[in-house]
Amino acid sequence: MVDSTVENLIHDLLEWLSKRERTYDEVMDAWRTSCPKLPVWEDANDRALVAMQEVKGRRIVIVTQAGQTFLKQRIAKVETQPAASPPR
Repeated sequence: MVDSTVENLIHDLLEWLSKRERTYDEVMDAWRTSCPKLPVWEDANDRALVAMQEVKGRRIVIVTQAGQTFLKQRIAKVETQPAASPPR
């Protein structure tokens, strides 16, 4: 079973990475956690949604093709869900 909280946070991580170039250290400062119930970085890395590249002597974290597909699928899923009904 997929944990929707972690899935939502992975989505947030990938969107955050997509906005501009981020160093590995910057990503670790922002996304590393010791909480075993929120393995956002670990899951994204294990699922090959992110990768590291050397750019001008710096380690940069990028969104992989699989990560881009993950983002597109999540956006499409949200766009096709019916609007929530107002509470009665």
